Amino acid sequence: MQAKKRYFTLLSAGTFVVLLFYLGGVQFRASRNQSRREAHGSSSRNGLQHPGPEHYWPRFPDALRPFVPWDQLESEDYGVHTAPRQKRDANVSLYKGKKCRMESCFDFALCQKNGFKVYVYPQQKGEKIAESYQNILAAIEGSRFYTSDPSQACLFVLSLDTLDRDQLSPQYVHNLRSKVQSLHLWNNGRNHLVFNLYSGTWPDYTEDVGFDIGQAMLAKASISTENFRPKFDVSIPLFSKDHPRTGGEKGFLRFNTIPPLRKYMLVFKGKRYLTGIGSDTRNALYHVHNGEDVVLLTTCKHGKDWQKHKDSRCDRDNAEYEKYDYREMLHNATFCLVPRGRRLGSFRFLEALQAACVPVMLSNGWELPFSEVIDWNQAAVIGDERLLLQIPSTIRSIHQDKILALRQQTQFLWEAYFSSVEKIVLTTLEIIQDRIFKHISRNSLIWNKHPGGLFVLPQYSSYLGDFPYYYANLGVKPPSKFTAVIHAVTPLVSQSQPVLKLLVAVAKSQYCAQIIVLWNCDKPLPAKHRWPATAVPVIVIEGEIKVMSSRFLPYENIVTDAVLSLDEDTVLSTTEVDFAFTVWQSFPERIVGYPARSHFWDNTKERWGYTSKWTNDYSMVLTGAAVYHKYYHYLYTHYLPASLKNMVDQLANCEDILMNFLVSAVTKLPPIKVTQKKQYKETMMGQTSRASRWADPDHFAQRQSCMNTFASWFGYMPLIHSQMRLDPVLFKDQVSILRKKYRDIERL
Repeated sequence: MQAKKRYFTLLSAGTFVVLLFYLGGVQFRASRNQSRREAHGSSSRNGLQHPGPEHYWPRFPDALRPFVPWDQLESEDYGVHTAPRQKRDANVSLYKGKKCRMESCFDFALCQKNGFKVYVYPQQKGEKIAESYQNILAAIEGSRFYTSDPSQACLFVLSLDTLDRDQLSPQYVHNLRSKVQSLHLWNNGRNHLVFNLYSGTWPDYTEDVGFDIGQAMLAKASISTENFRPKFDVSIPLFSKDHPRTGGEKGFLRFNTIPPLRKYMLVFKGKRYLTGIGSDTRNALYHVHNGEDVVLLTTCKHGKDWQKHKDSRCDRDNAEYEKYDYREMLHNATFCLVPRGRRLGSFRFLEALQAACVPVMLSNGWELPFSEVIDWNQAAVIGDERLLLQIPSTIRSIHQDKILALRQQTQFLWEAYFSSVEKIVLTTLEIIQDRIFKHISRNSLIWNKHPGGLFVLPQYSSYLGDFPYYYANLGVKPPSKFTAVIHAVTPLVSQSQPVLKLLVAVAKSQYCAQIIVLWNCDKPLPAKHRWPATAVPVIVIEGEIKVMSSRFLPYENIVTDAVLSLDEDTVLSTTEVDFAFTVWQSFPERIVGYPARSHFWDNTKERWGYTSKWTNDYSMVLTGAAVYHKYYHYLYTHYLPASLKNMVDQLANCEDILMNFLVSAVTKLPPIKVTQKKQYKETMMGQTSRASRWADPDHFAQRQSCMNTFASWFGYMPLIHSQMRLDPVLFKDQVSILRKKYRDIERL
């Protein structure tokens, strides 16, 4: 028994000693290894390295990395959340000035004295300029913002072609960095605007433009949200070299089809990239293609070496690709897929807009064109490249009412901002102007509702109710009074002259607030007692510069929104005045009046023609007897170029045609003629009178010439034919005259 106790005690002691030795050895090795690591780190910091490799246990900081979308990755540290501002500022390798904003990199003082004026550098000899960039410069030089004096400029634009910065492109301008730096007004790019469509080259297609833009703003296509500097840069659409300089084609939505569904639900036809950036999305489109209402066609038959790299699907895809006509698909599709290509932007974007095919965007990270002012949720479906397979079910779930609204908005945006290079450039400049003069900048409603931001000038008013286009949106009733503006060009020699009879008839109207006589006669003003006594104020204004365009100046004396424009020889009764104004109250954005004219295309002469013949339609209502909103006086004066107004003044003719061009271009609608009155005619007065222009044999030829000059400036023919004439209720009906409100009209 004692022997067992001794044996057990000895065994326990031995076990304890072994355990103590083992634990002490492990701690000793761990402390030695720790000292080695510290010594290794110290030697590494001092530039020394141990000759032999160290064997440690592998280190696993994260067993599983959390999922973060690709467009939120900024570095290999996936677990760190990066704010959007930090993401934009992180990538500084593309160009400097990443932190530029209007407040830090723009000199507002240059714009305070002369307003928003844009200077274009003179073109240097020997410098090649692509046609697209020539169109951009021409659009600026033809705009109301242009100045040829750099001392008056608020913004500067290079004449050096910066559109194509792909080094493999034949349009690439070499040595651009040194050329830009040598410009004496460059000032590190401050208050400069640089246009760019293509940047980077194979294989990564970065957004580097190849020179330091400094503090200059970028108007760039295919720009990413990472590199886009909000409220500083402007994202513009990618457009082809064939994009029209002015005007442009109208949208393809000729009428609203109900229901708004077409033959194809979703279409796409374009290149497929087998490798490299931009290949993933297009390579996966075949998963969604069903060959029936979802037709997504790709081809790898492009480039010189496509056969060397083709995959097993190439031949089948190429054969399917050739079966369909692209334009036929475009015109018969409800939705058009717009996936990214090598760059974020694509020509398919503008093609879809014009075709009234709702764009389905698949280009993660793309800052959409003019996103600062355009609400793209009203005109497009913003998809996600990672959720490609969900696109068909998503668009099928969109209600038909929403589809129709989307299609209508595509047409508005196309015609307002994208149909020509000029509109793209002017939209860019207007956005920048709104940033500079924030107190009178346009709001989202103006940019996203007809007629759009280019025709609504905030300098006129900051209140939307002062424009005729937003009465319905604001619940505002049209004006209840008008101001008559009579254009007088002949001396007052008799109390029986038509102008005095006209003045009395207009003053009796229940809607007349005041009468303004614009005295553009060479003779002195008549004495006050020569004018008849009226129940409304009569204000006589003597024109400082007696020219035709002065009748459309925005006079402060015009206190009402409605203007009744009259020639001095117009013959109108009070009843006719009342009826015309009542009709205008229902169409406050249009010209409403009596004398109608029309235009036509002369195939033999290949030019526009002007006619005063009585036909079944018309496209103009002359301002010799018409009602319109006084905003058009401001637009005529400040929007139209001086060249057109000078032409009108030199000819003493065509001012009424130009006003019709302007209003139709804004409204996209024809004027409205009221009550057929053949008694209204262009009265031929004495040959010694300035009003004898109607009897001048050259007068008609001049108006023909004006039509074509105006159409050339607008880039298209804005006039629209109409067959609608509005008459009073029971007009010419065989009923008692006592039942008719405007009974006097039938007696004329």
